[in-house]
Amino acid sequence: MPVSDTPRERETVLRQIAALKGERNATVLAHNYQVPEVQDIADLVGDSLELARAAANLDSDVIVFCGVDFMAETAAILSPEKTVVLPAADACCPMARMITAGEVRVLRQRFPDAAAVAYVNTSAEVKAESDICCTSANAVAVVESLAAEQVIFLPDRNLARYVARFTAKEVLPWDGYCIVHERMTADEVAAARRAHPDAEVLVHPECRPGVIDLADHVFSTSGMVRHACTSTAREFVIGTEVGLLHQLEKQCPGKVFYPLSNRAICVNMKKTNLSAVLRALERLKPRVTVPEDVAARARTAIERMLALPR
Repeated sequence: MPVSDTPRERETVLRQIAALKGERNATVLAHNYQVPEVQDIADLVGDSLELARAAANLDSDVIVFCGVDFMAETAAILSPEKTVVLPAADACCPMARMITAGEVRVLRQRFPDAAAVAYVNTSAEVKAESDICCTSANAVAVVESLAAEQVIFLPDRNLARYVARFTAKEVLPWDGYCIVHERMTADEVAAARRAHPDAEVLVHPECRPGVIDLADHVFSTSGMVRHACTSTAREFVIGTEVGLLHQLEKQCPGKVFYPLSNRAICVNMKKTNLSAVLRALERLKPRVTVPEDVAARARTAIERMLALPR
């Protein structure tokens, strides 16, 4: 049952969540795309890189990961001694399902001298077949850190093409994409500039090249928040999933944010609500685990990423 909109019932659920967090020694992590009420009860809200670092260093016994499947898997890989729960069991990332471990092995046979970089938006099995992971915030730095001159980049073709702009290495993209960012168009950027001529346009590197070409800046979600809070601009057009606007408005008071596209909604990120968080804390389910033979190899790829200078 979803949480009632009545203030009294909502306050009861919030008190129950707070009490169970203490009893379970639990930490709630939430991605920037989660619904506002889930972001507001989280101990940390951030992008994939920030949440991966947090998962690796938490002292908690329980991690409640308000995001999608690959994020909870990453937490379970980095903290196998902890109980990791994903409140919405069916919250998946379609892009992560666009590449399989078997396909990675075929690519590595075809390009034996290439390094394989797995975006964190991949399954544990794909990470286990890769040399190193990356996020949208550090993808360029990860590729530049490699000795290989040829890089297989999985699975986001748009992020791969963005990275290729900043490196002399040959970047070989897999043909995957984020269904949310892929929807955004250059025409929408042009329309946003006409509607908000004084606004800076910030877009995510998962966007199409034509969208990136027309933007003022390209950032990960948390990068957008940091830039908006320090920029002298007062208005911003935001080219990513609409959930980020909640954090932008909270952290950058007095500034105005417009979504580049009203279609930029990830239905999987919106599956988590307060009721699901409460149930997860009560039952410690749905629990996310990764077989140790897979987790050990995936952990190596993730830790290589985390070891790079910030």
